[in-house]
Amino acid sequence: MKNTTDGLLAKIIKYIDDKLGQSITVLDLQGISTLCDYFVITNTSSERQAKAIADEVQKQLENENIHIFHKEGYDSARWILLDYGDIIIHIFHKEDREFYNIEGIWKDAKIINIDKIIEDNI
Repeated sequence: MKNTTDGLLAKIIKYIDDKLGQSITVLDLQGISTLCDYFVITNTSSERQAKAIADEVQKQLENENIHIFHKEGYDSARWILLDYGDIIIHIFHKEDREFYNIEGIWKDAKIINIDKIIEDNI
């Protein structure tokens, strides 16, 4: 495993994929923002699925003694944000992802190949 953040990133991607998160995208914000190192963005077709993804990520990471700093949007489940410090996860309902266009706002960020992250870290 390269470093703790890359390992955590790989786990998060796996947990999202396990709950059938769609169009998983990782933006590398290093050198662009002091907010965090990575955004992990996914979308779903229902609020129930968005909550299931958020619950799975949080449960699995808590089992490893990794605790969330902040969570937003869980009640409406149209855009759930999970803040893990160096990694911020955005779980969108499909229409909201298109509307807010996080990838467009952060167009200077490098898009990371998630298959390579998983291969290198798990």
